[in-house]
Amino acid sequence: MLRKLKKTLAKRKKLILALGILLVVFLIGRNLIIGKNKGLTKESVKRGTVAQEMVLSGEVKAIQDAKLYFAMPGELAWLGVKEGDLVKKGQVLVRLDTTNLYASYEMATSDLRLAQAVLDRVYDEVKGHETDESFLLREKRTTAEVTKDKAYRALTIAGKNLSNASLRAPFDGVIANVTYPFPGIYLFNTNYMIQIVNPRTFYFEVVADQTEVVDLKVGQKVGIKLDSFDEAVEGMVEYISLSPIEGEAGATYKVKIKIDSWPFDLNKIKVGMTGDAKFILSERQNALYLPPKFVNSDQKGKYVNLGRKNNKVYIETGIEGDDRVEVKGNIKEGNVVYD
Repeated sequence: MLRKLKKTLAKRKKLILALGILLVVFLIGRNLIIGKNKGLTKESVKRGTVAQEMVLSGEVKAIQDAKLYFAMPGELAWLGVKEGDLVKKGQVLVRLDTTNLYASYEMATSDLRLAQAVLDRVYDEVKGHETDESFLLREKRTTAEVTKDKAYRALTIAGKNLSNASLRAPFDGVIANVTYPFPGIYLFNTNYMIQIVNPRTFYFEVVADQTEVVDLKVGQKVGIKLDSFDEAVEGMVEYISLSPIEGEAGATYKVKIKIDSWPFDLNKIKVGMTGDAKFILSERQNALYLPPKFVNSDQKGKYVNLGRKNNKVYIETGIEGDDRVEVKGNIKEGNVVYD
C-alpha cells in the first residue's frame, strides 16, 4: 500500500514538472513574440467605403456680384442706401446732381416741338404737289424732316443722360460696399460707386491645372470645407472653363461648383471666403481596407506584416485614398497587421 502511494506521488511530481516546463516554454515564446512586436503599431483590417480623392483650394463667389459705375462724372446729390441694406431690382440707389442735365432735356424737348411745328407747316405748303413736287419744295420738306429727326435723337440722348445720373439695382441683393457714403463731392466715372451682391447666388470656385482638370467632369459631387466653418457643404460641379485663365503661369482652369443648400446662415458667408473642395474621383463600398502606413512594398510587390513582424503576406491593392487603401488577396476582415 505504501509502495503504491509512493508510485502515485512520483507520477504526480513528473506531471507537475512537465506542466511547469511547458509553462516556461510558453512564457519564453510569448515574451519573444512580444519582444519582436514591441515598439510596432498594429491595425485590424476593416470593411467600409474607400475613395480616391483630389483636394483643390478655392473661394466663395457670387454669380450676381456687380460694381456699379456712373456713365459720366458729376456731383453726388443723393444717396439712398447704406452698406448692408436689402434692395430690390430696379430700385434707385444713388443720384448725381441733374440741374444741367434736366435743363438739357428740357431744351431738347423744346427743340423737338419747334422742329415738329416747322415740319407741319412745310407739309401744309407741299400738300397737293405729290405728283409735281419741285426740287425747291423737296429740299424744303427734306430739310424740315432732317431737322425734326435730329431734334428727336437729341431728346433721346438727353433723356438717356438724365437716366444715367441715377444708379439702379440690377437685381435683388445686399449693398456690400459704398465707395463714397456722403453727398456733395464730385465723382469721376473711373471708380465704382456701389457694390451689390445677391447671397442666394453664392457658389464655390477652384482652379485646377491641366493635369487635374482632366479628372473632373460636370455633375461630379464635391465636398467643401470652408476655413471659417466646421460644417461641411455638399456641392456639384456645374461648369469647367474651356479656356485657361489669362496671366497664370501654366495652363489653369476655373471650376465652378454649385451649392443648392448651405448648412448655415447665408448672412455669415462672405465673398472671398476660402476653403478646400474634395472631389471623389473613384469610390468602392464594402471593401476591405487598411491605413496606407500598414501597406509595404518590395521587389515582389505589396505586402502586409500579418500577425507579427516580418510575416510578409503579399496582397493586391485597389483604390488608394489619403487615409484608406483597399486591400485584396489572402487577408480577411479583422486580421491584425503591423507596420
